[in-house]
Amino acid sequence: MSEYNGEKSAVLAALRRAGTAWDDNDADAFADGFVENGSILFDDDQLTDREAIRDYLRDAFAGRFGGTRLVQDPIEVKVLTPDVAVVITDGGVLPPGETDLGKYGAVRATWVSVRHDGQWRLFSQQTSPVAG
Repeated sequence: MSEYNGEKSAVLAALRRAGTAWDDNDADAFADGFVENGSILFDDDQLTDREAIRDYLRDAFAGRFGGTRLVQDPIEVKVLTPDVAVVITDGGVLPPGETDLGKYGAVRATWVSVRHDGQWRLFSQQTSPVAG
């Protein structure tokens, strides 16, 4: 991430906050990184607002996502307008004690961020599996 500076770095800060919240298994902090009507896809569940994201992750961190870490290596950052940006990442959800996603755990994610009240916030996130 060090090759980005200025506005791209500010956009990436929203992803870093999400990653820290995930690694802490903090559903509230993760959800609070999204705008009110933000959305994210988990498996077949399209969550379409911040409270749905919060509720889903509270249960997930108490269960299957407990102790996991979020890997998100930016491969492209595009600021489309002064208030909209897209970040493409390689990564995935790393199980507890693991150091490698393996070829079946890797995903490519598209994160859409918007400037809201002067700060970059997440608007939408979708992933696709990347099989090696």
